[in-house]
Amino acid sequence: MDIVALMDAAFERGASDLHLSVGRRPVLRVGGGLQEVGDAVLTPEATEAMARQLCPEHNWNELVETGSTDFGIAHGDKCRFRVSVLTQKGTRGIVMRQIPQKLMSFEQIGLPESVQDLLHLHRGLILVTGPTGSGKTTTLATMIDWINKHRDVHIITIEDPVEYYHTHQKSQVTQREVGTDVTSFAEAMRRALRQDPDVILLGEMRDLETTSAAISAAETGHLVFGTLHTTGAARTVDRIIDQYPREQQEQIRSQLAQSLVAVISQILVPTPDGGRAAAFEVMLTNPAIENHIRKCETFKIGSVIQTSRRQGMVLMDDCLLDLYREGRIDKEVALERAFDRKALLTRMGGGAAE
Repeated sequence: MDIVALMDAAFERGASDLHLSVGRRPVLRVGGGLQEVGDAVLTPEATEAMARQLCPEHNWNELVETGSTDFGIAHGDKCRFRVSVLTQKGTRGIVMRQIPQKLMSFEQIGLPESVQDLLHLHRGLILVTGPTGSGKTTTLATMIDWINKHRDVHIITIEDPVEYYHTHQKSQVTQREVGTDVTSFAEAMRRALRQDPDVILLGEMRDLETTSAAISAAETGHLVFGTLHTTGAARTVDRIIDQYPREQQEQIRSQLAQSLVAVISQILVPTPDGGRAAAFEVMLTNPAIENHIRKCETFKIGSVIQTSRRQGMVLMDDCLLDLYREGRIDKEVALERAFDRKALLTRMGGGAAE
């Protein structure tokens, strides 16, 4: 088994992921489904050798000490992979997420124009959310690339690992990798504020300290991008607030109402031709949403989004309905991903899902 040939196969077939696990042939995720490749079932010796070949020295030491490690690698000039090497039942397993080298445009991703308008802002917190594998990294890379081309600012990205490489264009770009260039997201955020940033991309808001630093940076005149593994604007706001002790939640609601400018939630849904399309929910903070965040009435946010489409907002279910009406996704696919399946079915014209 040749790991280079497997990476070639993932690239050539447009796979989002490559899975290597003892007791099964290599597996590619293509169009959301799993496909086995090659003829040989992987042995413990094979996955051990491939893990050793892939891992930089410090990552190998981390794997031996802790049982897992994550890093990014380039596959020639074709693409990059985000690699997670793990230990399972005493053997090595490997999962590799393909990161295309070519940055996508707003049109290719399908992002609404209202999202591009946000990139002119000089302060505030913009969150891109969604489950693992929903394309958050690609969306953020497209946003950073646009700013890099159109604004003369200093951009700092803090990632684990660095996935898309950005060259200096109109902007100055500093990219820091957690575990290699800096010890943690929280430490990188503390240091970033002393490095003359205008725009900060925070790969993960995974703990209270990092979240607090991101909100503070947005309040003090920086444009901050962050990610969370949530779906929907209301759930995202709730997740942030729930990170804090109860006695601090009223204060953080007030801070968040002032600093949060947008939540962009996205999912990837299968298309009839075997590809995938992105569906988005876009919340742009306005006085009504600020008020709901302050008053702990996040359950009302959806209604504001629904009635504010002219301002560029869109509900996830409305986006799914649009994709269905355009013939880009099947009826059942839209209904499976809907927040309110019954209401969406009624808007589709009623009747049982096909």
